[in-house]
Amino acid sequence: MDFGVVLQTNPPAARTVQLAALAEAHGFSHVWTFDSHLLWQEPYVIHSAILAATNRVVVGPFVTNPATRDWTVTASVFATLNEMYGNRTICGIGRGDSAVRVTNGKPTTMAELRESIHVIRELANSRPVEYHGATLQFPWSRGSELDVWVAAYGPMALQLTGEVADGYILQLADLDIAAWMIKTVKDAAAAAGRDPESLAICVAAPMYIGDDWKHMRDQCRWFGGMVGNHVADIVAKYGHHGEGVPESLTDYIERRSGYDYNTHGKADNDHVDFVPDDIVDRFCVLGTTSDHIAKLEALRDLGVTQFAGYLQHDNKEETLRVYGETVIPALQTHLTAKA
Repeated sequence: MDFGVVLQTNPPAARTVQLAALAEAHGFSHVWTFDSHLLWQEPYVIHSAILAATNRVVVGPFVTNPATRDWTVTASVFATLNEMYGNRTICGIGRGDSAVRVTNGKPTTMAELRESIHVIRELANSRPVEYHGATLQFPWSRGSELDVWVAAYGPMALQLTGEVADGYILQLADLDIAAWMIKTVKDAAAAAGRDPESLAICVAAPMYIGDDWKHMRDQCRWFGGMVGNHVADIVAKYGHHGEGVPESLTDYIERRSGYDYNTHGKADNDHVDFVPDDIVDRFCVLGTTSDHIAKLEALRDLGVTQFAGYLQHDNKEETLRVYGETVIPALQTHLTAKA
C-alpha cells in the first residue's frame, strides 16, 4: 500500500511546500492538493515548487475537473512539469465540486468527463488526440507519462471509472461503503474487457493520530459535510435507496440544510452539525497508532492500493511523524509477512 497526503493550498505557499517535503521525508509516496482556484491558491504553480523541493513524491490535484480550465491547458501543465521534474505527476479528476459551484456553475456531464479524461491523458502522454475536430499533439513533449484517476460516488460515475480510469479515488474510509464501491468499479472494468486488478484504488480520508476522540471528531467533522455534497447529488438523482447505493451513505444527510463553500474543507466549518459522530468515525481514520493500522489493513484487504490522508486539522506534523515512524513501516512489514 502506498501513502499520500492531501493538502490545501492556503497561503503562505511555502507552508504547503514545507508540509509536502516533510511528507516525503516520512515515507509518503504522493502529495495531492485541493484544486479550487477561488477558495485557495492556484495549485499547479505550487506543484512546481513542491516538485523542485522534493526528489521522489508524485504530485497532483485532488481533484481537478473538466470545467475550470481548457483540457489542453491542463494536459500542457502535466507534460511541462514532467519534462521539468521527470514524470512525477498524476491527475485526479472528477465532475467538479467547489471549483465550479462557487461560480454558480454545475458539475460536468459524464460524457464531458469521459472525453476530458481521454484528451488530457493522450496529450500528457505525448500522444496525438482528436479535439474539436482537429488532431492535436504537443510538438515539444517527448516521453511524458500521466495516469488519470477518477473520483466517483454514484453508479454512473463508478461505471465510467471502471471503463476508462487508470485509478479510482474514493473520498471516505467506511469499510462497507468502500467494499461496495470498489466492487462496482472493478465489475465495470471487467465488463469493459479490462483487467480489474490493473486499476489503482485510492481511499482518501482525514487521518488524525490521537486519543481525544471528541477533539479529533470536531477537527474532522468537516469531511462528512464535504462528502455530503456529493451524496446529496446522488440522492437527488436516484433517491435514498436507488441503484443499489448503500443506505449507510445516503441516510445521514437527511438533516443537511445547505453548505457554505467559504469554509469548505476546514476544521472550523460551522454548518456540519448534521454529521453525527459515528459518520466521522466511519468516514475518517482516527485514533491511536493501532487504530490506524487496523483500519488501513482492513482497507488493504478490500483491494485499496493507496491511502491518502487529509491534513486539514491542528495536528499535522505529529500525524506525519507517527505515520512515518510507525504506521507506514507496520503496513509494509505486515504485507511482507503475508507475502
